[in-house]
Amino acid sequence: MIRQVELVERVLAYDADADEDLLNRAYVFSLKAHGSQKRASGDPYFSHPLEVAAILTGFKLDTATIATALLHDTIEDTVATYAEIEKLFGVEIAKLVDGVTKLSRLEIQSERNKQAENFRKLLLAMSNDIRVLLVKLADRLHNMRTLQHIKDPDKRKRIAIETVEIYAPLAERIGMQEVKDELEDIAFGELHADARASILSRLEYLRGTDGSFVTRIEDELKRTLANAGVESWISGRQKRPVSIWRKMQSKDVAFEQLSDIVAFRIVVADIEACYKALGVVHAAYPMVPGRFKDYVSTPKPNGYRSIHTTVLGPEGYRIEVQIRSTEMQEIAEVGVAAHWRYKQHVVTAEGEGQQYRWLRELLEILEQAEDPEEFLEHTKLSMFQDQVFCFTPKGDLFSLPRGSTPVDFAYAVHSDVGDTCVGSKVNGRLVPLRTELANGDQVEILRSKTQTPSPTWESFVVTGKARACIRRFIRNQQRDEYAALGRQILQKAFKEAGETFAEKAVDAAVKALKMRTVEDVYVALGDGSVHDRAVMHAIFPGRDVEQTDDEKVVSLARARARAAKGDTAVSIRGLIPGMALHFAGCCHPLPGDRIVGIVTTGRGVTIHTIDCDTLEQLVDQPDRWLDVAWDRDVEADEQRFTGRIHTVVTNEPGALSALTTVIARYKANINNLRITNRSTEFFEMALDLEVKDVKHLTNIIAALRASPMISSVERARG
Repeated sequence: MIRQVELVERVLAYDADADEDLLNRAYVFSLKAHGSQKRASGDPYFSHPLEVAAILTGFKLDTATIATALLHDTIEDTVATYAEIEKLFGVEIAKLVDGVTKLSRLEIQSERNKQAENFRKLLLAMSNDIRVLLVKLADRLHNMRTLQHIKDPDKRKRIAIETVEIYAPLAERIGMQEVKDELEDIAFGELHADARASILSRLEYLRGTDGSFVTRIEDELKRTLANAGVESWISGRQKRPVSIWRKMQSKDVAFEQLSDIVAFRIVVADIEACYKALGVVHAAYPMVPGRFKDYVSTPKPNGYRSIHTTVLGPEGYRIEVQIRSTEMQEIAEVGVAAHWRYKQHVVTAEGEGQQYRWLRELLEILEQAEDPEEFLEHTKLSMFQDQVFCFTPKGDLFSLPRGSTPVDFAYAVHSDVGDTCVGSKVNGRLVPLRTELANGDQVEILRSKTQTPSPTWESFVVTGKARACIRRFIRNQQRDEYAALGRQILQKAFKEAGETFAEKAVDAAVKALKMRTVEDVYVALGDGSVHDRAVMHAIFPGRDVEQTDDEKVVSLARARARAAKGDTAVSIRGLIPGMALHFAGCCHPLPGDRIVGIVTTGRGVTIHTIDCDTLEQLVDQPDRWLDVAWDRDVEADEQRFTGRIHTVVTNEPGALSALTTVIARYKANINNLRITNRSTEFFEMALDLEVKDVKHLTNIIAALRASPMISSVERARG
């Protein structure tokens, strides 16, 4: 544990104007506040904030940040309060300390929820001042260095997983590579102790057999560059065990098959010297194809800049070479801390352009997510994957996770661009929205004001922001659909009871059913969680709205009669399929069919044809049956519905062409075709066709039957 004087001297060594009095007061306050508290190791608790402060002096951070490190656990773990910190040390330090403080005092049921809430607050705090994250990372780094003192193995594992999933990616995002590497390596030792020990023993064996080869390669590289007139500083080091293990896993190779386990760093004066050094290295040694990356012309999102290449270097060793300038080296080591602009102004998400776009995107995800766990899930999506770099037609650069699609790109540009996306051009060619983007692609997003996000997009987007925006739209749209359906169901119930529907009357049900608003009542009716009789009973408590014994038995004959009458049926026009309304895949109902709705809790209404065999299984569940009807004006709509046919086609040239020609002539579209059986003479196929109504499908079936190459055609039933 370093002494008080030593800590102050470290700060003064890089900041002669540092406030010594502030540092001394923070030291004494924290020492007294933590008092006799002990850590799991048995050391005084105060040793922890002191070591966190010492770590931050290595990044040459300002006095306020060092004081925050000394005080960061006082609000959470001692009797000290925010007001007390603010009074003694000022608003700036109080806000920083509060930002670092976890929400451990909240009574949250699950540990995962607690973790998500903590991360939520950390993100909000660091969006205002990135120093919150710097202190938090130093805090986590010291906790990981002392992880072995925690006796509970499950707790150690949980902390290690949290470190790998959240804090190491955050360190990488702000360019603190050394912190990220150490966090991952310690966590790797906890989660995969045997693998780490095995890799370390093999590295030790290599050093023992040829321990001087790193020095020899350094010397030869330096001579090669010096002969070409390039002054450089060169260092070589073995990659960390976790990096080697990941490469073994990703390439599915054994340790012995890895040839580039040593990386050599060439540091030169400026950018011009970087490219000159690259030319010298490639001229002297054969380059390994596919292993060249230029992060100088296209920096990483965290500001990292360097040239990476792999060559068959001196003595035939395959080595990775990283070439960067002195300034790039400093940023590569400590990232955002290298800017050290805190004496002038605070580094915020808004002040750093491209480098902090990811932080702004996380804040947008925070607004879109429904709950902390969903937010945490989307955040991990945003931080974990490797990056690809794509451009807008104007040349703006966007970094995206590998596997991203044009929809991900659209949401990266702006949420509104994503919401109104209808198509995309990649490198000038129209491509499907699920196309995977590659490095260097130029992406143009085609938009329409009438477009809304499709629920199907969620199945192929990979960025957290895109997924959060799509889910939010689906949630809001689904709620609107449930509300519209529930309102119709209640209007039907009023009509059957001989009452005039009035929205004001529904207010009585809000309190009785313990809901907040009238819309909540409609939503509950629409999603099936509340029955219309319960709402009617709440509105008219003195009236008997229970079913008679006769009504409690549903027969298909009575249901057919009600469907035919349709005077109190709920109209399904205007409801979006896939939200509150679903068309059954067993019978594929179409406008013109007699239909019935089956209510499923939390899913809304599924529409079946009245002669669907599935209904036989639901005769004893009358509460789930709902009279529904197509709107009379449905023919005027442009909406298309899926009808399924089974057909037997002769196995001869031109048969499939005859089938598709008839379907195209009747302006229908095939959205699925499946061969169910085949022989030397015939093919049996199931086709899903997009049609307007029953009449449209019937005409197609009649035309197909007239074709000599088509043996039989029937509408599918089940």
